Amino acid sequence: MILKLWKKIPSGIICLLIVTALFGYMGAKMGAAQMLNTVMKTAHDLLLNTCFYLMAICVLTGAIGKIFVEFGVVDLLEKLLRPLMKPLFNLPGVASLGAVMTFLSDNPAIITLSRDKRFSSYFKKYQFISLTNFGTAFGMGLIVIIFMIGQGYFAEPLIGLFGAFCGCIVSTRLMQRFILKSYPQYATEEADAGAGGQDTLVQAQEHEMPKSLFVRILNSLLDGGRGGVDIGLAIIPGVLIISTLVMMLTFGPSAEGSYTGSAYEGTALLPYLAGKVDFLFKWLFGFSDPHQIAFPITALGAVGAALSLVPNFATHGWIDGNAVAVFTAIGMCWSGFLSTHTAMLDSLGYRELTSKAILSHTIGGLAAAIVAHLVFMLFSLI
Repeated sequence: MILKLWKKIPSGIICLLIVTALFGYMGAKMGAAQMLNTVMKTAHDLLLNTCFYLMAICVLTGAIGKIFVEFGVVDLLEKLLRPLMKPLFNLPGVASLGAVMTFLSDNPAIITLSRDKRFSSYFKKYQFISLTNFGTAFGMGLIVIIFMIGQGYFAEPLIGLFGAFCGCIVSTRLMQRFILKSYPQYATEEADAGAGGQDTLVQAQEHEMPKSLFVRILNSLLDGGRGGVDIGLAIIPGVLIISTLVMMLTFGPSAEGSYTGSAYEGTALLPYLAGKVDFLFKWLFGFSDPHQIAFPITALGAVGAALSLVPNFATHGWIDGNAVAVFTAIGMCWSGFLSTHTAMLDSLGYRELTSKAILSHTIGGLAAAIVAHLVFMLFSLI
């Protein structure tokens, strides 16, 4: 009865109620003026000290990725990973190219590949749909790992990479299972890239003028760096909007215990709620501080925004090696899938399977974090 009444309420009224409740809560606790000042100053500081730092990483990793493509490193990695695809992911070997491309760039790279006729011709329909989960698990992987290394950690990000790999297996296999349960005929139907598909995996180059080694290197660096700028710009809204909100729900008042309107003050609601089930996060992820739960929550929407939390966590002494390993695993595996899965499946033409993809990837991300925690415990014993 209550559910039927709820559905009859206009969405605009629901939106106003949620926004009023959220900012009313923070304003009542912090003071309206202090809350607004904190919002602006936190967003400004994130833009200057986090977004531009992440953009610099994106530019450098974009240049590296383009160099890898130009000089055949991507092809080499694809050939090395190809034997693992069928036994681990139940995907054809060519899918390894998707893993490498999303690792070097971001989730949508898998969609660019899926529109290629020759690429999609290797897949059965259920395998083709599961590429959404497969590619997302490695999105922005190089950026995440380099960012964590920049924070002074080396072995932990690699442990996180292994955790993300395991989480990808869980997510991809589970998604395939859900698809076949709903659509058994997809087990034998061939994937179809649609009328807009093109043969773009290997571009014809016989009409191109030969380029010198210097020109190839220069073009790769500049083109890759330009692509990194695009990624850096794309993550700014997520960092400023999501991270500002999460930080204001994570951090508490100033050191004096009062609200001054400075950046990074907040209501400490998330740690309070996490503290109520602290035993669960300690058991599953090995989290040593309730504030750490803010990272996976933020990674659901944008991994760039989640990364922006790490420097402040380090400043407050809220993270350790285990947290970095778990953050890397869950950050890579989830990498903002809530904000990309719908668009990705829609572009593939299977929007009705979005809920199954989200459920599968949620479980896969949790598995990635658990594996990273267990492997870090073993690593600590060495």
